[in-house]
Amino acid sequence: MEKRIPDISNQIYYEETLDLLKDNYNVIGTHWASSQLEWLNAVYAQFKDHDKFLITIYLIKKTLDFYSRNFTKLSFEEFYSKDKVEIEKFNITEISEQLSIPKESARRKINELENSLVIQRIKKKIIIDRSAYSFAKPINSVKRISRFLALFAKILKDNKKISKELSSEKLEKIIKNNFSHVWKIYYELQIPMVHGYKKFFGDTESFHIWGSCVVNQHLYSKKKTKMKLERELFIKTLYVSDGLGLNAKSMSDITGIPRATVVRKLKKLVKKGYLSIDNKKHYKLTEKGTTELIPLQNIVLDRLADFSTKIFNLAIL
Repeated sequence: MEKRIPDISNQIYYEETLDLLKDNYNVIGTHWASSQLEWLNAVYAQFKDHDKFLITIYLIKKTLDFYSRNFTKLSFEEFYSKDKVEIEKFNITEISEQLSIPKESARRKINELENSLVIQRIKKKIIIDRSAYSFAKPINSVKRISRFLALFAKILKDNKKISKELSSEKLEKIIKNNFSHVWKIYYELQIPMVHGYKKFFGDTESFHIWGSCVVNQHLYSKKKTKMKLERELFIKTLYVSDGLGLNAKSMSDITGIPRATVVRKLKKLVKKGYLSIDNKKHYKLTEKGTTELIPLQNIVLDRLADFSTKIFNLAIL
């Protein structure tokens, strides 16, 4: 059978994707923020420890990098046909530097992962055993990404960047058929994102809690604002919103983080000026918290545009 060669002229360019992402941010940004919060909630639920999960997916990404270097592409079913995944060699210093985890903490968390049999050393091999934790198959993550990209594809279609819409079902199939490749670039989006916010806030729990306030105000602002808003204008609506904030109990229920930890982190976030608290003990975003994060959010937005562009080109070329 003759191999189909893609038409270079049909490709979508990163710059176009980024511009549309910024110009339609009140529509697409809210959807992405909600999806990211759902992902963080699921991440925390695995080990009740963000860093342990981050270490796990960092090590799996090293395997995906190996597959990519050696021109190996696995579908979703092929990648998950076995529970055990061989990973590259690693050391404590590497984990500490790449994920901003103090060496002693990194050593302790890796030991705990080995004690719970998530990481196993079998002769010369180092293994991740996915049967040891419940987030083995990211079925919900694939569906969330597909829904987000389908919404984004409609915007591309409306702006004549693609000739027809891409359904979430078609995008899910594309992701699953090219899973090892797609998940490599997905982790290239997610790992630096968590790493960057962790460095800014000092710990991942604070970012997770702050993020629940972001999504709450995103949803309120989107509901209140019917017109299309580009990113900078929409961000301003977040911290001037007169909508209700979230209390500590709600944030604990949403994130899965214990209430005592939520209260402790909220005090720090208020003290630093990233959140405000009213007389009903509802927490909301502040101008300082939103504006100081813009440089980091710009980097995340660039990576999201790059990721989206690559998946769209997989789907249409």
